[in-house]
Amino acid sequence: MTQDEVVAEFRAAGALLEGHFILSSGLRSPVFLQKMFIFQDPVRTERLCKALAQKAEAAFGRIDYVVSPAVGGIVPGYETARHLGAKAVFVEREGGTFQLRRGFTIPPEARVLMVEDIVTTGLSSRECLASIAEHTTNVVGAACLIDRSNGKADLGVTLVSLARLDIPAYPADALPPELAALPPIKPGSRGIQGAKA
Repeated sequence: MTQDEVVAEFRAAGALLEGHFILSSGLRSPVFLQKMFIFQDPVRTERLCKALAQKAEAAFGRIDYVVSPAVGGIVPGYETARHLGAKAVFVEREGGTFQLRRGFTIPPEARVLMVEDIVTTGLSSRECLASIAEHTTNVVGAACLIDRSNGKADLGVTLVSLARLDIPAYPADALPPELAALPPIKPGSRGIQGAKA
């Protein structure tokens, strides 16, 4: 699947929104990728995650476990794991930090891939990877549907994505005038379950 095809999937699903958005990182952007509009369509989700699984397998080889951060990473993590023939587990916030809960375990010898939905600064991904590191040192890499940092986010592991976009993001005190003139909307999920805003 090409980058243009991935972006076309987001546009067709109404998942590429324009306005003034407060991202989960706290940065502001004129573009928001509402991946839940993708994930409400199982056929579209399967198409994208199958392509992501193929790209991840080509980059990293066999994957035994896919670990994703809740909430946004659960659906793509599960669906990517399905196409990899891997187990799918997720970490969720407890006391503000990601934890492996619900009785999930990761065997120390398992080859682990961290799967995200969208990467902007990489903060959630790094927090997820830190949580995984408490259970195994065998993380082979990370994968996401869209890397909106255009390859600039440093996760500490190799990141593969279906698309790399260069979408601007600004600190709240350094907005361009056209963005500052619009009312901000905070559509993300980071504030859920006691997360740090």
